[in-house]
Amino acid sequence: MKYDLIVIGTGSAGATVAGKCRRAGWSVAIIDSLPFGGTCALRGCDPKKIFVGVAEIIDRSIDMKDKGIAKEPEIKWSDLMEFKKSFIEPRPKMREQGFQNSGIDTYHGKAFFVDKNIIQVGNSILEGRYILIATGASPIKLNVQGEEYISISDDFLDMDNMPENIIFIGGGYISFELAHVAAKSGAKVRILHRSDKVLKRFDPDLVNILINAYKSAGIEIQINMPVNSVEKKDKKLIVYAGNDSEHKFESDMVVHGAGRTPKIHDLNLNKAGIDFDKKGIVVNEYLQSVSNPAVYVAGDANAGGIPLTPVAGMEGKIVAQNILEGNKTKPDYSAIPSVVFSVPPLASVGILEEDAEKQKLNYKINYEDTSPWYTSKRIGLKYSGFKVIIDKKTNQILGAHLLGNNVDEVINIFAMAMKTKITADKLKDIIFAYPTAGSDIKYMV
Repeated sequence: MKYDLIVIGTGSAGATVAGKCRRAGWSVAIIDSLPFGGTCALRGCDPKKIFVGVAEIIDRSIDMKDKGIAKEPEIKWSDLMEFKKSFIEPRPKMREQGFQNSGIDTYHGKAFFVDKNIIQVGNSILEGRYILIATGASPIKLNVQGEEYISISDDFLDMDNMPENIIFIGGGYISFELAHVAAKSGAKVRILHRSDKVLKRFDPDLVNILINAYKSAGIEIQINMPVNSVEKKDKKLIVYAGNDSEHKFESDMVVHGAGRTPKIHDLNLNKAGIDFDKKGIVVNEYLQSVSNPAVYVAGDANAGGIPLTPVAGMEGKIVAQNILEGNKTKPDYSAIPSVVFSVPPLASVGILEEDAEKQKLNYKINYEDTSPWYTSKRIGLKYSGFKVIIDKKTNQILGAHLLGNNVDEVINIFAMAMKTKITADKLKDIIFAYPTAGSDIKYMV
């Protein structure tokens, strides 16, 4: 079969490009080896946030005990799982039906290149004038003995019962988000991280506050604790960690939270003459493969991008414009916020303090522990803070880093201010509804 466009991946980027090109009258095929919908909708952001929402309720109730709350609620895991399924299970069929209704041919199976613009999926051979790779990411290979006993986040989000004891490998956002859910569901939780810094992409001062919050919630975080091997003994898993495996931990479940890598290893890219490295497929400024002009890339497979779902959607729009109208549009990665949906959430946009120092910028820092502020005290939140980096000369906001209730929403206001060049003075002049988390912004800048 010949198509104007073949899309590999049915997540945010793939669906965006497929839809726009089909509406332009192109013949389009779309392929996925997993249920249609992509990682975020089915196995990542969306189901995770459902779980985190319940953990937040439990945490809020604990903080407000004896301040109006008489009894702490409990998580009933089976009910929570059914609630999650009510959102997630209908999506693959709905997504595929939507493609088919618009005239897009759908294929299920593992896709790989057999030539520069020819894809094989199952027994079908597809030829595309253009091909989009939007395959997302998968957990990195840990290369430890007994890796087959290690679960991934997909397994955690689908398990029928909460184990009594869970170990998370790696101190990244996946571990921090799921660890609190597990702890509030009654599990004993430990995070083992190989180096001395967790959540490296976020402000270290706020990360330290978050670590204290997690410790107070009974979550054990051990740094400089690389995992070397995992063995199964009866029904238990034994984790050997440390520089010489001198530490031994027993657990019912071990979860991989040590990072993800572009899911491109099984595409047979060499056959299509596509250059790639460990970060992903190498593209030009128009998201086109530098070595195969028939191929465009969007989302986590892009070596030069940012692995966030909204970025994948943005890149999808740009790819669609460029293949329909010619290469004219470039992605803008400035002022893109990111959030760790921990409890409380940790949010960031712009540069870190260490970046400002390295770049020798003329800047000032506004930093404060906000646990005594009304916004935190009224809900009994003991762990919150902010750090805002401002250019001394222009008064432009260079970076904003927030920890606390509703900061996952407030960070968007900072992102908008940075994107539109609203200065700290102008932001301070805006009258926000009070009392809200947004009304604290004037005191942060």
